[in-house]
Amino acid sequence: MWLHQRLKGFPGLLSSSWARRVLAVLCFLLIVYWYLSSSSLFRIVWRPGQSSGAAGECLQVETKLWKALSDRGDAYVVHTAADERTVMKPIVVGNGYILVDIGSNQLWVSASASSPAYATEYPPLLAIKPSGLYTQAQATAVLFRDGVVSTVRCIQTVQSKSPRDCVSVHEYFMCHRSRPHLCLQRIHISNPSQKVVAFEMFSLTSSFGAKFTTSMEKVEDRQFLLYSGRVPVLSGKIVPLVVVTKKLVDRVQVSPKTEFTETVFSVVYTSEPVESTKLEETFNKLRESAKKEMLDVMHMGTEDLFREHEQMWSDLFISGVEMRKSVDSHTPSSETVNITLYYILSSSPAPLLDPLIASEDQEKMEASLNYVDHCFAGHATMHAENLWPKTISSISQVLQLLELWKLTLQKRGCKALVAAGAHGLMQGMVLSFGGLQFTENHLQFQSDPHVLHNSYALRGIHYNKDLINLAVLLDHDEKPFLHVSVKLQGKPVQLYACEAGCLNEPVELTSEVRGHMFPVMVTQPLTPLLYISTDLTHLQDLRHTLHVKAILPHEEHMAKQNPGLPFLFWFSVASLITLFHLFLFKLIYNEYCGPGAKPFFRSKERRTERNLITRWKLLMSD
Repeated sequence: MWLHQRLKGFPGLLSSSWARRVLAVLCFLLIVYWYLSSSSLFRIVWRPGQSSGAAGECLQVETKLWKALSDRGDAYVVHTAADERTVMKPIVVGNGYILVDIGSNQLWVSASASSPAYATEYPPLLAIKPSGLYTQAQATAVLFRDGVVSTVRCIQTVQSKSPRDCVSVHEYFMCHRSRPHLCLQRIHISNPSQKVVAFEMFSLTSSFGAKFTTSMEKVEDRQFLLYSGRVPVLSGKIVPLVVVTKKLVDRVQVSPKTEFTETVFSVVYTSEPVESTKLEETFNKLRESAKKEMLDVMHMGTEDLFREHEQMWSDLFISGVEMRKSVDSHTPSSETVNITLYYILSSSPAPLLDPLIASEDQEKMEASLNYVDHCFAGHATMHAENLWPKTISSISQVLQLLELWKLTLQKRGCKALVAAGAHGLMQGMVLSFGGLQFTENHLQFQSDPHVLHNSYALRGIHYNKDLINLAVLLDHDEKPFLHVSVKLQGKPVQLYACEAGCLNEPVELTSEVRGHMFPVMVTQPLTPLLYISTDLTHLQDLRHTLHVKAILPHEEHMAKQNPGLPFLFWFSVASLITLFHLFLFKLIYNEYCGPGAKPFFRSKERRTERNLITRWKLLMSD
């Protein structure tokens, strides 16, 4: 009864201004909370950068597979040319000798692994434009594991009424990994509509003027175009450039319900800078070499060339870094890590793939990949923002990044890996990311315990011809642990591992799919968190040579490093909050429930009785 009477008086609270303000603030906070909690739904409904209309719907269907690749970190996708990321990151293909900027249609060349790259004015890509009026939506993906850039355009012509009638144009760009002079552009046009669609195919080489000379060459029954140009350099010398490309028709008509496929081959030859007196002699040699290779390539199957290239790129990406969870702004994202690796590999030669390499040199490079003493020395590069940059806007910055990585690895004991080219650079970057170092007898993981709140995996670490995968994972309590697995590549070799301090008996690593888990232990003073070796006795002896004061679990170590504020402080804060609320409750109770309470909180019976008495007094006075 008492509660019922008090609830009836609740509307009277809104008569005061302070109550209305409190209610308004509460409503505002609820709206903000709802907005933030529904942001994920908002992002699903609104997808920036994607085109609308029939062309946009067609594009979403054509690029559906890219989303899964992007989520796994195997692709970098740009949905439209207006996407801001196109300004941040250039889209390139390359093999260390040739580098093509897809966005600006510019060719960069290098004569050898030790030579700098020079920008040329030759546009290597063929342009495709539909005839007539049309609207289009476009998306581009860098496929890291294939070493290919793929572009999809969905074109809605005047006759197109639905997304199913849109014409799709797929283009694939690559610079062959084991053929340092070869670039390919494959074009595939699909016309599902009921009308004939015409396309103009043209190259921007017509704007050269006197910069390049062009001639039509014919060898056997093959015809192709030969371009010769010059790239001046600061030393006053000239870099000769020769490009041989397949001759194509200027106009293509794609019939209804049919498809059209064409592959453009470009063979690029250059040399070191030469004096003007030797220029013509050098040009003659380059032309003969380019024509000979072009003839060999045109006899090969296009699918075989793509398959050969993609297999070699896939072998390169056996090693790599996978970011599982990043909780601070200084740790690079999965996209940043993978596109940095892609840039370095695209601008680095791979001498191990050179068919002309001597067997002795090949064996030496392979041995350096399997065991590199003292690499990587020093702290991990995970938080080095200049080595894992979030934004890169030009090819010049890509080449500067390559030189910085080479210098860093050379100064940290990885000269042999740098000499091994793309394979060695990939191995060195993976070792450096997590702070892995080879010593005379073992491989040690010496990451900083304070960064293990991030979850990541280092895959394809070469150790005696086997591949080791090491991951820092988090359990359901957000406590880190180490997961190690081994992928055997040849004759089985026994590997052993032990955590920091090696107090427990070393565990033999096998090729089981589930792998092996190790707790994260931290020693005082700090020593590596994990040791891996082929020598069991070495690891057993290691515990007696570390001479540590204490070995603590990771959570206890972090608690000691960050003890927080003392208990007395928190007790005082809690006491003040409690006393404040008690005092506030007492004020409210005295105001509305104590003696002298306001009329609208009194009972209905007392108000009725008072009204009757007042009326009786008025009648008596009359």
